Amino acid sequence: MNDSAQLFQRLREALPLARPPWTGSGRQAGVLVALTDERRPRVLLGRRALHLPLHPGEIAFPGGKREVGDAGPWDTALREAFEEVACPPGAVCPLGELPPLLTRSGYTIHPCVAIIPASLPLRADPGEVAELLLPRLDRFTDPAGWHVQHMPEPDTGRVSPVPHFRLPRDTVWGTSARALLLLVNLGLQARLDLSTFKENRE
Repeated sequence: MNDSAQLFQRLREALPLARPPWTGSGRQAGVLVALTDERRPRVLLGRRALHLPLHPGEIAFPGGKREVGDAGPWDTALREAFEEVACPPGAVCPLGELPPLLTRSGYTIHPCVAIIPASLPLRADPGEVAELLLPRLDRFTDPAGWHVQHMPEPDTGRVSPVPHFRLPRDTVWGTSARALLLLVNLGLQARLDLSTFKENRE
């Protein structure tokens, strides 16, 4: 069994694939955590356009807020991924769902994990995504790339540790970093622990 087959099998075993419907209210969003079908899979990320009102310029997964016609998080994630990076829903092979994550802006994010073809001709919609990034997933198993910053929460002012990972020209942080941390611990058995990361006070 090659590297990607083991990764995908672990994720299938560890993650539920319930494709749940949207329930409740409040700020909710679905994102597509897409892994390429290569021996050493890459993960699809994008730099959000600078003119966007929420999280401009940040590195994130394709996705967005729940809309009225979306039956569940997968519908939202697939619709947004098609709009943002031209990822056709029919090319997506679902693996499962990571636990919902809460952003600093008050959104509950539902990460939908899936496989996509490495040869897929993705392209960024400049209205939403400034640039596509496809780093190898195993890059995020390197403990030296991780650090935390203690940041105040916007509503409560309570300070909490926020994970950050350094890429060559960017930093992935917040909810996207938390999802990647969960993903490499589950799929690549990285055994990374947020509480052990060094603090960066820059």
